[in-house]
Amino acid sequence: MEMTLEVVTLPVSDLDRAKTFYADAVGFTADLDQEVAPGMRIVQLTPPGSRCSVVLMSGMPRNEGQPSMAPGSLHALQLCVTDIAAAHAELSARGVPVSPVQHVGEKGWEEGPGQEWNSFMFFKDPDGNSWCVQEAPAPLSER
Repeated sequence: MEMTLEVVTLPVSDLDRAKTFYADAVGFTADLDQEVAPGMRIVQLTPPGSRCSVVLMSGMPRNEGQPSMAPGSLHALQLCVTDIAAAHAELSARGVPVSPVQHVGEKGWEEGPGQEWNSFMFFKDPDGNSWCVQEAPAPLSER
């Protein structure tokens, strides 16, 4: 059975602020911004080149089997890029509060890029949801 991860719900407190951050600062494509029923709004954004999107929601009733997440409670979401230095420069220029490039070394996290698959940077959205950006050796389609 094939399964694909296609949407991750991102808990935020202000949909407009989050949409602006992800679309304008991080560079995600805003695919959808729709009121699906009175008082229920969905905003879907997709990282460039990704088949998985994030969705921001307000006013949606919770299914009893799905507990709610507080804004800022989702952590360690991971994006991959093929040039971490260029991605760092672009995100910084767009105002994203991104950490310096780091790698895992003998003493834990160390400043600067590492070897293949071992260069990372980190940032948080305005609510505190945290992201990791990892350098991959090639685009996903070539791996």
